[in-house]
Amino acid sequence: MENNGNSLIRLEGVTKVFFTEEVETHALSGIHLHINKGDYISIAGPSGCGKSTLLSIMGLLDTPTDGKYTLNGASVEDLNLGERSRIRNREVGFIFQSFNLIGDLNVFENVELPLTYRGMPSSERKERVQKALERVGMSHRVKHYPSQLSGGQQQRVAVARALVGEPAVLLADEPTGNLDSKNGEAVMDLLRELHRAGATIVMVTHDPRFARYASRTINLFDGRIVDEFTDQTPQGEERAAAQ
Repeated sequence: MENNGNSLIRLEGVTKVFFTEEVETHALSGIHLHINKGDYISIAGPSGCGKSTLLSIMGLLDTPTDGKYTLNGASVEDLNLGERSRIRNREVGFIFQSFNLIGDLNVFENVELPLTYRGMPSSERKERVQKALERVGMSHRVKHYPSQLSGGQQQRVAVARALVGEPAVLLADEPTGNLDSKNGEAVMDLLRELHRAGATIVMVTHDPRFARYASRTINLFDGRIVDEFTDQTPQGEERAAAQ
């Protein structure tokens, strides 16, 4: 299937139902969402509204119960585990609240790992890792281990790991959730710089201060999109600065 225009992610009528002990939980109900290359989207809403479920489906960590999902021109909702893993490795960069760094790997090795899974030659891996760490200001910490880094530094390494594979989209799930306000703002500033450089970002956040960094905010409630706000100011900078 050809990818037409600037569209990167298209969700059409996406529903997710969890079945446990004869109880149906409708996490998502009829989600229609189009995201273009270069967008910076925040997904906001109260706890339990379906934000992380939606991000998991976008990142091919989960599959919809019903509906269509097109990523970079390809229909992906019915792929098997191996196919989803392959596409996820090449098309999606994840930034998690808990950083998810591997404790017995140093900074360089953590960032290198997604490229190792691709079977990329060592020389190319080294070049890409160095470039990614320079972009997040962590090139001076390549031999340090996660336990030797602050929370803010760990999240910068996690961002580098997400960037290193040159994915089509960065998915950030509460990226400031485990950080104090100063480090949280520093990570948000980093994401804004990456967006300025052309990155497509979809971010889940419960914090309205950080939702305002995005140029478009999707509000979820009970698994449905109930509101959408588009800021004409580049990356919501004036709104973010006003907070």
